[in-house]
Amino acid sequence: MSEPPASWEDNSPERLYVITGGRSGPSTAVDLDLVTLVVARAPAMPEMQPEQAAILRMCQAPLSVAEIAAYAGLPVSAVTVLVGDLMAARRVRVRPPVPAAQLPDLALIEAVIDGLQKL
Repeated sequence: MSEPPASWEDNSPERLYVITGGRSGPSTAVDLDLVTLVVARAPAMPEMQPEQAAILRMCQAPLSVAEIAAYAGLPVSAVTVLVGDLMAARRVRVRPPVPAAQLPDLALIEAVIDGLQKL
């Protein structure tokens, strides 16, 4: 007897090929990394691909590309393709994460300490 066909529920290469349309990267020149934040700008439409609709529902509040991949159970490469398509359709907005706070200038810190000591 032959084995039953693989389930579409696993991350088989065929499923990922169908989801991404055979692409390995976004169709637009987009710089998405793991910590890029994605926010939905529009609701999901019935004619949308289920994975794209799920991303829009997830991203009512900002989520990183890595979080989307984890929640959707998809590889980051597939999520970047889907988010890139949603960006091209103006359905999501992306932004880089908030940068880490930079330390103030050392001279400023020393001036504040000197001022405090003189009090």
